[in-house]
Amino acid sequence: MTHCPDWATALCNGFSQVFLQRHPLCGVLCLLAIVVSAPALLGGALLGAVAGLLTAQRRGYAKTERQAGLYSYNGVLLGLLLSHQLPWSAMLPLLIIASAGISSMVVHQWLKRATHPHSLMIYTAPFVAIGWVLLTLQGTPEYSVEPYALNAWTLLQALFKGISQVMLLNHPVAGLLIVIGLCLSHWRVALWALTGSLAGLLWSLYQQDTGAALNGLAGYNPALAALALSQQGSRVCKPLLGIVVTLALAPGLSALGLPLLTAPFVLSCWGIGGGVRLLSRKSADSEAQSRLRIER
Repeated sequence: MTHCPDWATALCNGFSQVFLQRHPLCGVLCLLAIVVSAPALLGGALLGAVAGLLTAQRRGYAKTERQAGLYSYNGVLLGLLLSHQLPWSAMLPLLIIASAGISSMVVHQWLKRATHPHSLMIYTAPFVAIGWVLLTLQGTPEYSVEPYALNAWTLLQALFKGISQVMLLNHPVAGLLIVIGLCLSHWRVALWALTGSLAGLLWSLYQQDTGAALNGLAGYNPALAALALSQQGSRVCKPLLGIVVTLALAPGLSALGLPLLTAPFVLSCWGIGGGVRLLSRKSADSEAQSRLRIER
């Protein structure tokens, strides 16, 4: 059996880390999802992944972290976003390389300081911050919402689009390929992603925003939140709470006039993670006080 080169494994893991997984085959299916649904975005995604990885390699970041794809996934998302929003020009590859390199350095600084067991994870925060800056300079984009008739078939398609929209792909086949990749990682991972997408779909329909619902635009942030929080223990309350908080945050962020990107997902996970850390500190303090009283 031919051994896969380290750089290929790192790149594939970078694509799978968009969905918080370290699984090369999942990354391959994410790549295939781009090829099938939006091949014009493939070059930007690959360039962003390579730029993030090479930045980490040239700066001597830990190989285990590079191989895990931790320095590539924000670059993947930035490459997709910039290729999706900006017309082709000689500046576009330079913007992707620069933004992916910066995201890699930001991730490294975060990982250096996030040594506590309850430390907040960086998730896609560099992608959101850099994306906001670049899109604001370019002018806030207007996302086109395709009109669809509301029926059982379009609802099923919307469920998978809620997964594919994480990578700015508005295609149910792309979502299906990604779900298959998540199943290769673990079936529970895929189930939580679909649960989050379904919650966003139903909430958007309840709000009578049929266009956003059927294009998957309401599903991708709760899907990511469910994915992230389902990996922090076996309880179902945290991912369910993450879905609810994510859906609650989205209207407020939209009111600011900024594109949502994955900001609701990041902020909800940080809020819940910060709450857990605060509760654990209070619990530790109360235990320490109880021991002191017993000793006295």
